[in-house]
Amino acid sequence: MQHLLAISVGNSRTAVGRFLGDKLEVSDHLENADLAALTHAVARHWAAMDDADALVAMASVNEKVAGPLEKALAAELGTDIHRVRRDLPIPVGTCVDDDTQVGDDRLLAAAAAWDALKQAVVVVDAGTAITVDFVDGEGTFHGGAIAPGASLQLRSLHEHTDQLPRVAFAQPDAEPFGRNTAAAMLLGVHEGLRGMVRQLVERYAEHYGAFPMVIATGGDAETLLAGDELVDRIVPDLVLMGIAVAARHAGEEDEADEEAV
Repeated sequence: MQHLLAISVGNSRTAVGRFLGDKLEVSDHLENADLAALTHAVARHWAAMDDADALVAMASVNEKVAGPLEKALAAELGTDIHRVRRDLPIPVGTCVDDDTQVGDDRLLAAAAAWDALKQAVVVVDAGTAITVDFVDGEGTFHGGAIAPGASLQLRSLHEHTDQLPRVAFAQPDAEPFGRNTAAAMLLGVHEGLRGMVRQLVERYAEHYGAFPMVIATGGDAETLLAGDELVDRIVPDLVLMGIAVAARHAGEEDEADEEAV
């Protein structure tokens, strides 16, 4: 079983996971702000693997961070950095407009969900943005919806009004009403996003003719959707798991090509 160091560069943070085969042994979520600190943190994960033959694979929705990080890691680790799409195809079919470039994170989460379930599924990824995507029973990604995530909404309220405070996203109080400004902001964003997810899942189910499973991932998934009976599973590192699925499929294709020669 091959060791894999999976790296997913997001808009605000970078996720790093150490895999043995398909098993995620440990993961870490690091801020993007300091490239040197990010490089050293990833290098520590590489050193902990103690496997010179391990594969390093990177996916990204933020090339301003991923490009310099790839160069820094190639020098620091002394090994090739395999990029998703460029070196590792994402093993999921798509049914989207021809000129659409779907983000690595959305397709990798879809690939991981399909690989695990082999049935229709809605994937909710709650991060800087929140995406709600549909994968049909044949494993084809149909796209979905993109909206500002919880922290982005709260920051926008603060920055574009005169009196609303800066508020960090958290679980609202059980109180049915927001009895102060911060509580009202949290309640509005929290329940608004939950309502959006529910409405979209019902929309997809009506079109598909069956109710799909719902998997949630991303840094805000637990705060936003824990306890929601609509959600079947919360899988924090679904995108990293998608990188592992992509690496496995690429390895299987290489083996098949070698056997055919």
